Amino acid sequence: SAPGRFADYFVICGLDTETGLEPDELSGENFEQTPLRRTFKSKVLARYPENVEWNPFDQDAVGMLCMPKGLAFKTQADCREPQFHSFIITREDGSRTFGFSLTFFEEVTSKQICSAMQTLYHMHNAEYDILHTPPTNDKESCSTAGDCNGTSVSKLQRFNSYDISRDTLYVSKCICLITPMSFMKACKKVLEQLHQAVTSPQPPPLPLESYIYNILYEVPLPPAGRSLKFSGVYGPIICQRPSTNELPLFDFPVKEVFELLGVENVVQLFTCALLEFQILLYSQ
Repeated sequence: SAPGRFADYFVICGLDTETGLEPDELSGENFEQTPLRRTFKSKVLARYPENVEWNPFDQDAVGMLCMPKGLAFKTQADCREPQFHSFIITREDGSRTFGFSLTFFEEVTSKQICSAMQTLYHMHNAEYDILHTPPTNDKESCSTAGDCNGTSVSKLQRFNSYDISRDTLYVSKCICLITPMSFMKACKKVLEQLHQAVTSPQPPPLPLESYIYNILYEVPLPPAGRSLKFSGVYGPIICQRPSTNELPLFDFPVKEVFELLGVENVVQLFTCALLEFQILLYSQ
């Protein structure tokens, strides 16, 4: 039987510099997009521990659910705020484990990856030029396109989205906790504090490995009806488990549902649920 640990795995997903840039087939072919707008395969780079007998690690499922859109690339001109999301893995026997992921962007230090991105842009620009250059004897097409010499401002902006000599390239990376219960707020705080420690100019009070070891091996699940307080990198983290005679654990803010869907849609959803209609939610 599974011991009462708060978290089973700490996972890191991101860019594998050895395999390089591989198109993400699950996201669909999007070669018409500029290279910075395409998606590339992400991989599980590390996990701790390697495996636990009561919760076998499913690398394919975790990797896909941590980064469902694959790798994303950006430059210094793009917004790079961290994003948090959660997911559930349901096994054949109906058992569930919960995942909580924080995705952020870090600078690409591999010259090979930067060169590969530059090459993709050269190829994309050449293909775009062939498809959109009007015939040389068609003056009307030239005037419509703006400039037959290819020096229009819009064209330069389109083609020079990434210049290896001018731009800094960033790639998405994900840190994740796999847990037996859905303590969303506590997991989010753990991941945010770990990310803050990595990006802070000042080192954390203890090595990051100490905090990861603590969350994996020393922090227990709180008993039913009790709360638990443990130390994060920069402050205490609290979670509470409902007792057996209370409503099941639901650690997600209901306010966000109303903000995302609006009052009328929430009421309609609630009505459909009471009437046992089939409900399909579609989202990006």
